[in-house]
Amino acid sequence: MPLVVVGSVAIDNVETPTERRDNLLGGSATHFSVAASFFTGVRLVGVVGADWPEEHTQMLISKGIDTSGLHLVPEGKTFTWTGRYLPNMNDRETLDVQLNVFGEFDPKLPESYKRAKYVFLANGVPGVQMKVLDQVPGRKLAVADTMDLWINTQRADLDKLLDQLDGLVLNDAEAKLLTGTENLVAAGKAVQAMGPKFVIIKKGEHGAMFFGEHETYVMPAFPTPNVIDPTGAGDSFAGGMMGYLAEQDAFDPETLKTAMAYGVVVASFNVEGFGLERMHEISRDEIDQRMDAFRKMLSF
Repeated sequence: MPLVVVGSVAIDNVETPTERRDNLLGGSATHFSVAASFFTGVRLVGVVGADWPEEHTQMLISKGIDTSGLHLVPEGKTFTWTGRYLPNMNDRETLDVQLNVFGEFDPKLPESYKRAKYVFLANGVPGVQMKVLDQVPGRKLAVADTMDLWINTQRADLDKLLDQLDGLVLNDAEAKLLTGTENLVAAGKAVQAMGPKFVIIKKGEHGAMFFGEHETYVMPAFPTPNVIDPTGAGDSFAGGMMGYLAEQDAFDPETLKTAMAYGVVVASFNVEGFGLERMHEISRDEIDQRMDAFRKMLSF
């Protein structure tokens, strides 16, 4: 079942304690799309400028990603993010953000995209995310990501968005900020009460927590000793999860739990290289093999 994702497509400059890489293909929708492409067809909606390398588009197409929703602004520049990771590789500092064409992003979905049943709203302005939902009235499952910036500056619009979502993905600090509580279990249940049928709180190397109508559980991270670049790990997690749900065309509790596990596994590959390097090297078979190891790890 095809999956539509709307969000940032970017050029990243990443500095870690041991190395720096510039001009990497990045962005929330990009990492999501590549991760989801291992499971289902992906339709990408984003915006880039004249500096966007054509080889990036060709790479996305080679992954089976439909880029007809990728809008080029000839006189503009592509969204650029520069960040530095601290020695623990969990915390990072944003050194520079150039929104460029993404700052005026007003997504218009191609007609074929509007019939999508599965929609993911990657990190973006809540008001823009709501405009996307208006364009896919027949959707079966709509899930979104958010961040502290929108919680602090666009709270009214974010509250309206939450009421229209089936699922919300956010990290632990964002959940605490959104609810004003330090207890993650209480925070997850409070976010769920705001509208989404389920909430997933990402905890980095500590995995993720799921809050649904009938169950709450913690999914650990896959043990990954060789963390090279964590950029896009959360987006890859969401991509793996949503890709599997679209592939199965189901989101019952058992399928959701398996989808979360696939998200964890895909994210564990993503962090093993800069940008999307590692994602170019792996196959679905390798993902399934690591998934089998993950299942064994969780059996007791």
